[in-house]
Amino acid sequence: MSPVVVGVGLACLDVLIRLKDMPTWEGGGRISAFRFDGGGPVGTAIVAVQRLGVEAGYVGTAGTDRVADLKMSFLTEYGVDVSRVVRRDGPEGQVVIVYVDEETGERTFAGLRGLGMAMLAPEELDRDYVVSADYLHLDGFHYDAAMQAARWMKEAGKTVVYDGHKTTADSVPQPTRDMIALVDVLICGEGFGYALSGKRDLYEAGEAILGMGPRIVVQTEGAGGSYTVTKDERFHTPAFPVDVVDTTGAGDVFHGAYIVGLHHGWGLQKVAQFATAVSAIKCTGLGGRGPIPSFDRVMAFLAERDIHLEE
Repeated sequence: MSPVVVGVGLACLDVLIRLKDMPTWEGGGRISAFRFDGGGPVGTAIVAVQRLGVEAGYVGTAGTDRVADLKMSFLTEYGVDVSRVVRRDGPEGQVVIVYVDEETGERTFAGLRGLGMAMLAPEELDRDYVVSADYLHLDGFHYDAAMQAARWMKEAGKTVVYDGHKTTADSVPQPTRDMIALVDVLICGEGFGYALSGKRDLYEAGEAILGMGPRIVVQTEGAGGSYTVTKDERFHTPAFPVDVVDTTGAGDVFHGAYIVGLHHGWGLQKVAQFATAVSAIKCTGLGGRGPIPSFDRVMAFLAERDIHLEE
């Protein structure tokens, strides 16, 4: 069966460490929880798609050691198709240590040196596999291959979704702008809309970005919810209050859930509510993928709040 959603981007192994205070060379420290999980913007979004009941495939690279096998298992155990992953002979380089603040759920990352060295080449893509999907999800990783995949999808009249990462920069580099020109649905993290458009107002930023290629612009603001702009709509979707354990992967899961909502054919306000609920539930557990809920659990969560998407 061909996947409905294909992701070309980063999938890594996350080593999650939950703690109150960061250790020092002088004092050491203690941790309150620890786990391995899969990570990476596209890798986690694709797992969310599959977990929510839609067939998904991941395209990227992996090494050939035990660490690489563990990374791959955090895709395959959810049923994600990894048949187009290219294995590079040698150790896995896409590994990230995630330090999670046990009081707030916020996190900071320490990536392995050489994280981006095993890039996928455009000639290693399977065009038929990519365009068999209805949706392509990108995060800018494997840039040249991602650009090729996006061009194929545009030629085929399919939908390209892009993860605009949270940023504190004042501008977005030209290669990213070139990719966004091929994107249909742009989901921005905090600060990305301003960096791309130069507009501080979220709705003004969204409207400016519509002129760059996307037809849907969603700007996520963490606990502030999200803001959606199209040529016909502009609206705010509040976040759901939950007891936060870990925010790792919250945005990535939102992106995957958003694609699932589009696949179901719901209106954009319902799509945003669905994605917000999935992300909120994920934040109640440790790790980016382990706490992703099933479709039925999400619908029950929404029904408890008198939100019914499939009426």
